[in-house]
Amino acid sequence: MLPAVKSHRFSLTDVLSNCLFSVRGERGNLNLPFVQHAVVLLVDGLGTVALDAHRGYARRLLAAPRSDVIQTVFPSTTASALASLTTGVLPGMHGLIGYLGFDSSGDRVINQLTGWGGDLDPGTWQRVPTLFEQATAVGIPTFAVGPGRYRDSGFTAAVLRGAEYRAGDSIAVRLAEVRRIHGSYDRSLTYVYAPELDVAAHASGIASVAWSSALEEVDEAVGAFAAGLGPKAGLLVTGDHGGLDIPRDDHVIVDSGLLAGVRHVSGEPRCIALHLEPEADAVEVLARWQAAEGGRAWIATRSEAVDAGFFGDVDPDVLPRIGDILVAARKRVAYYLDENDRGRSMIGQHGSLTPEEAHIPLLRFGAFG
Repeated sequence: MLPAVKSHRFSLTDVLSNCLFSVRGERGNLNLPFVQHAVVLLVDGLGTVALDAHRGYARRLLAAPRSDVIQTVFPSTTASALASLTTGVLPGMHGLIGYLGFDSSGDRVINQLTGWGGDLDPGTWQRVPTLFEQATAVGIPTFAVGPGRYRDSGFTAAVLRGAEYRAGDSIAVRLAEVRRIHGSYDRSLTYVYAPELDVAAHASGIASVAWSSALEEVDEAVGAFAAGLGPKAGLLVTGDHGGLDIPRDDHVIVDSGLLAGVRHVSGEPRCIALHLEPEADAVEVLARWQAAEGGRAWIATRSEAVDAGFFGDVDPDVLPRIGDILVAARKRVAYYLDENDRGRSMIGQHGSLTPEEAHIPLLRFGAFG
């Protein structure tokens, strides 16, 4: 049985969209006050479970005048989540399903963060206008501030189009750039991206000193920035997903027998998607996986997941991108097809539906507090 689709009142799709409402002088479901400058800081990998377990490293974040627990999208991974943040719609509409996506027209699996190029057009693969495009259409200057290495990526073109990209090597430098924006424009909508926490999680684990240190850096920078916000500027801090540490001993190397009838595997180790051969018996493949992995994963067909609303409304052109069968880990395991997969060096992981992965904070500062 699949878990409940909606676990909290608000979701990641509400965050940037409500900031746009605020700058436009409108009310959204977050009931934010009207401001001249709205900022969203997206801390990659900031989940509420890990944040609560590391409270001593996040005193300024946890001192936010108002905070909520919200939920991210499914799958709980950066490609899907950031696209939902910046469009305000769930993956079934924007089309970025998982870290490794499936292109049915090309009969191939693609990396949706770094695998752009050739005939994969960011302008059409991500299917809906961004909130930045909507803002600029009504005369609101929009900005995306992040590491310089992401400025010209295909993923940036897909999910940040419409925003002027400005670069900063650290979170403190990025937030200093936001101050400059506020000093140069009468109003603005700004998105700031901080990947450092997620990098530390993958490399060293959420329980590591490196992760705690990265959280402290975020905490200090946010505290300093929030203290200088004027009465007409608001800041929302959130994450795209949480995560949990999966030791190498808990990696599941998928038995070749389970892959009979499977043409492609997309997704990520915590949430794999099976795309079947045309002649495969889907009922038999599903039964095989449920017998082998049903004790430690939620296993569902595409139609079950879509009908339950896990992807929101699904555009007919997006439907083939969703696996015929979905395997989402509910125990502390991660699935790999090859024991020599380089991805097995990752310690912190995410992608599934557990609270550790799916629950994220919404912290309000400045005029939003």
